[in-house]
Amino acid sequence: MPSQSRLVELRELRERAKLGGGLKRIEQQHAKGKLTARERLALLLDEGSFQELDAFVTHRVTDFGLADNRPLGDSVVTGWGTIDGRLIYVFSQDFTVFGGSLSEAHAEKVCKIMDLAIKNGAPVIGLNDSGGARIQEGVVSLGGYADIFLRNTLASGVIPQISAVMGPCAGGAVYSPALTDFILMVKGSSYMFVTGPDVVRAVTHEDVTFETLGGAMVHNAQSGVAHFVAEDEQECLSTIRRLLSFIPQNNLEDPPRSELSDDPLRMDQELDQVIPDSPIKPYEMRDIIHRVVDHGDFLEVQEHWAQNIVVGFARLGGRSIGVVAQQPNVLARVLDINSAVKGARFVRFCDCFNIPIITFVDVPGFLPGMGQEHGGIIRHGAKLLYAYCEATVPKITVITRKAYGGAYDVMSSKHVRGDINYAWPTAEIAVMGPEGAVNILFKEEIEASPTPEETRQRLIQEYRDKFANPYMAAARGYIDDVIEPRETRPKLIQALEMLKNKRDTNPPKKHGNIPL
Repeated sequence: MPSQSRLVELRELRERAKLGGGLKRIEQQHAKGKLTARERLALLLDEGSFQELDAFVTHRVTDFGLADNRPLGDSVVTGWGTIDGRLIYVFSQDFTVFGGSLSEAHAEKVCKIMDLAIKNGAPVIGLNDSGGARIQEGVVSLGGYADIFLRNTLASGVIPQISAVMGPCAGGAVYSPALTDFILMVKGSSYMFVTGPDVVRAVTHEDVTFETLGGAMVHNAQSGVAHFVAEDEQECLSTIRRLLSFIPQNNLEDPPRSELSDDPLRMDQELDQVIPDSPIKPYEMRDIIHRVVDHGDFLEVQEHWAQNIVVGFARLGGRSIGVVAQQPNVLARVLDINSAVKGARFVRFCDCFNIPIITFVDVPGFLPGMGQEHGGIIRHGAKLLYAYCEATVPKITVITRKAYGGAYDVMSSKHVRGDINYAWPTAEIAVMGPEGAVNILFKEEIEASPTPEETRQRLIQEYRDKFANPYMAAARGYIDDVIEPRETRPKLIQALEMLKNKRDTNPPKKHGNIPL
C-alpha cells in the first residue's frame, strides 16, 4: 500500500490541477462573466459523473521562460461523464492556463478522448475558450490542430459532435467547430473569426470589433456558421443537454424514445383554420408544428438564419423526429441559396443518425433574380435535392398549400423516395401558379380579347379550379392521401409506426459527390 505521504502528495496534486492557472486568473475569468472550464463541465454533466483523464499532463516547452511554468493538465480539461445517464466524452478549454492556447499536449488530450468516443460510440462535446495556437510551440501547435481536424472528419456521421464557443475561437481553431454537427455561442462573450479585427483593419481598412466581426448574433443570423445562441453560459449548457435528448449515441443506434404522454390520436380542430382563404396571405408555420408534435415541444435549429425555412427537432408519439418546413411569413416561403443549404445540412444530419424526417411543404418555387442565379442557386438548390434523394430514413411529407415547379420535387416528394406523402385539401400541386400558367398558356387569347384583364381573371379561376388542388397528384399516386388538417398528428404517428423497421440502401460507393 502507498505510504500516507504518497497519498497526501497525490491529493495535493489533484487539488493543484483543479486550480488551473491559479486563483487570480480564475477571478479574472469570473470578472468577465465567464465560468471556468471545470464549472462548465459541472453544469453540463450529470452531478458527480465526470471522470477526468490526463490531469497530470504538462507541456514540453523549455524556451521562452516556460520551463518552470508547467500547470498540471495544461490548458484543457478532458474526460467522460453522463448526460441523462448516457455516456458523453468532453473537453473543456481552460482560459486561465495560457489563455486556453492549444499546445502539443493539449491536442493530444483532445485526440485521446475523441479516439475513445469513436471506439465506444458516444458523442463528443467540446467547450471552446481559447486564444488559439500556442505561439511558443510553433508548428507543433499547428500540427495538433490538424490532428483534431482529422478526427472531427473521421467521426463525422459516426458519432454526434457538438461545439460550444464560450469565449474566443480564432484563426485555425475555428475549423474544428466548423467540422462538427452543431455550434452554440453565447451573446457578449463568444466570438469566432479566421482573422481578427486588427488584421482586418490593416488589410481592408474596415472598422470592426470582435462582436461585429464574429460575435454570437453575427454567426447565428448572418453567416449561418452557428446553430444556437444563448443569453448566458448556463442557457448554452442546458441547450446542449436538451439537444442530446433527441439524438442517438452513434450512427448504429436509434434515437432515444421518450415515454408516451401526449395522446397519439389527439386532433386539433384549429389546424382546419390555419390556411388563409387568400393564396398569397402568409401564416405562421410554427403554429402547425407546435400543434402537431408531442406537447408542442420543438427545438428549432438555426432559428435566426435563413428564416424562410424552419428546421429542428421534436417528438411524435415519443419518437424523435427532424422537422423541415417552409415559413410563409418570410420571403413568401420561397427557397433561396441560404435556405437550401440550411435544409440540406439538417436533412443530412438526420439521415446520418437515423432520425425520421417530417417535411411540411408550402413552397411557390425558388427565389428569382440575378443575385440568386449569380450566387449559384442551381448548385446550392441541388444540395437540398441531393440530401433528400440520398436520405434513407423514414420520410413523411405534408403539403399544406403550394408545391410548385422544381421546388415540389425537391421537398421530399414521392419521386425522391418520400415514403408517405400527404396533402391537405388546400394543397396546390402544379408546375407553376395559376397566374403564371395562364399568362403563358393563354397569352394570345388574352391579348385578342376586348376585355383582356377580365378574360385573364376568368382563365386564372378556371385553371385554379381544375389544377390548383391535390387531386390530380393523388390520382397519379404521387400523394398517398388527402387528409383533413386536424388529422395530421395521428396520421403522422401511424405512418411513423408503420415505417419503424424501414430499410433502404444506396448503391455501393466510396461517397457521393454532393454539389458543394
